[in-house]
Parts: sequence; structure tokens; C-alpha cells
Amino acid sequence: MARVVRFHELGGPEVLRIEEVDLPEPGPGEVRIRVKALGLNRAEALMRSGAYIETATLPSGLGLEAAGLVERIGLGVQGFEPGDPVSVLPPKSMVRWPAYGELATFPAALLARHPPSLTWEEAAAVWMQYLTAYGGLVDIGGLRRGDFVVITAASSSVGLAAIQIANRIGAIPVAVTRTSAKRQLLLEAGAAHVIASQEEGLEARLRRVSPRGVRLVFDPVGGPVFEPLAAAMAPGGILIEYGGLSPQKTPFPLLAVLSKTLTLRGYLVHELLADPMRLERAKAFILDGLEEGDLKPIIARTFQFDQIVEAHRFLESNEQFGKIVVTV
Repeated sequence: MARVVRFHELGGPEVLRIEEVDLPEPGPGEVRIRVKALGLNRAEALMRSGAYIETATLPSGLGLEAAGLVERIGLGVQGFEPGDPVSVLPPKSMVRWPAYGELATFPAALLARHPPSLTWEEAAAVWMQYLTAYGGLVDIGGLRRGDFVVITAASSSVGLAAIQIANRIGAIPVAVTRTSAKRQLLLEAGAAHVIASQEEGLEARLRRVSPRGVRLVFDPVGGPVFEPLAAAMAPGGILIEYGGLSPQKTPFPLLAVLSKTLTLRGYLVHELLADPMRLERAKAFILDGLEEGDLKPIIARTFQFDQIVEAHRFLESNEQFGKIVVTV
């Protein structure tokens, strides 16, 4: 028996329950880990509420990121032994491989040996944010030294990872946040410029920052912000859209797209995870950055496993700066 988090109905954080369940043995190619820490993601709140790209099969588990010790290995697994410290790359399905539990099972291909300098909390906060940011900025966006890159929702874990990756490459990260409350924190986190979109004219401010236009935009929000972002882009620029946080409709900026021959590109981290060669390049970049100190997970707040409901409430508060972590 192991304690896991499940929900029996869709809804707010209050639907989450900690229950004791019997877990099946790891199947061929799978590894069971004893979880030490969990990284929380907006996707988990969306699935819990019924608004995610994956539909929960009730009662459902939850979670995309964990770090812990290998406890048991399935048939055919090589390269891991019981007791090995590992962290988990996000699986394609939370329903099939949920992370929220004292024990959790994942495909061995999704396990990584993180640098021993990382704490369990930091190890649980690595892969979703850095893989998402690397995939959009480097793998698809081709970010180069000297490029201006606009990063919206900049105080999120992925936004902060994007700032760090941009700085590692030598690009110029322009952080966009709703208000100026987190301006100083973003500057301290490495942003070259910070724009408060509810307090400043976004297009005008971007034009002052980069008069020739911005080549790359990395956005999980959508909605009305699309038009000023596109208007401030450089000819041939690319806008990477990896989310849809805005509850408002997203207009298609037709004139800007035509006149500047812009590329609007939808992106999910799963496409990177599904391509072994691209994934290995991403992992090497991230592990090198962690080892060298250019990449360092920023932890917003840590909760205990029994506080999972409170952790989800904080996740939805938009007050966090960085990653929310739960220790088990």
C-alpha cells in the first residue's frame, strides 16, 4: 500500500484526496521510484478541473514531475538499480503515469540522473520547465546570441527557465509580466528588460527596447496580447505559443503576419520527448547548464505532501515566483 493523491470528480483543489492504494508491479521497461519531492505544474490544475488536453479517467491520479530513489525495476530495464537517485521527465499521460504519491512508476526512458549538487526539491523542479523552455527557444526558435526574445508569464517556472537559457546562449531576455510587483525579482533573475503589460503600452515599450523588432516571442498566454506582440516583431520573426492561459479569445494578427511574414508556431513539450535525438540534445544542454550553474531552479514555495490542497490553491493564486514543490 502507498499513499497517493487522487480525485473522484472534476473541480477545484478541494477535490484532491490522499488515499492508500495497492500499486501494481512495474511492467516491462518501467521503474518504480520512492518519491522524495514533486514539482507542481499548471497542467495539473487544468486536468483536475477538466480543462486540460488530456481527459481524466475518474478516479484519477495526477502529476508530471518527481524526484526520488529507484525502488524496483521492471523486466528489461538496464542502467538503473534500486537506490539510484533519479528525477523524472514529464510523461505524455498523467492518467497512465501519475507522479503524486509516495511511490510512482514511470517508463525507464523518462528517468534521468540529475547532478548530485541538486536538492530533492530542485531535482523535482528541473525537467518540465527547462525542457519546455529549451524546446521552444532553442530547438524550434533557433535562439542565437544577441537575439531579443520576449518571454511572457515571465515569473512562472518556465518563464524563469527561459530567461536563464537565453542568458546562457547570450540572447537578450525581455520579461513580460502583468504588473510591476515582480519587476525587481525578474531583473535579479536575469531579465534584461521587464515590461508590466497592464501598466505600460506593450507594443510601444517593445519598440523602444528593440527598434528593429523582436525576432522571437515565447508565450503561454494567448488572448488579446497576441496583437501587440505581433506588431512589435521583426520581419521573419517567430512566435512560439505553448499554452492558452488567457480566458479571452485570441485574435489572429493577420496584417502583421502578412506584412512581416511571421511564423506562429504551436508547441507542446511532448514533441521533444517523442524524438530521441532532439531529447538527448536537450538533456545535454540542460545538464551542462545545471552543472555549470547557468541553470538553477527557482523554488517559489515548498509544501508537505499532506498539504497538497493548499499547494494547488497557491498554484492557482498566481502569486508564485518560480516553481511550487511538494516534499513527500
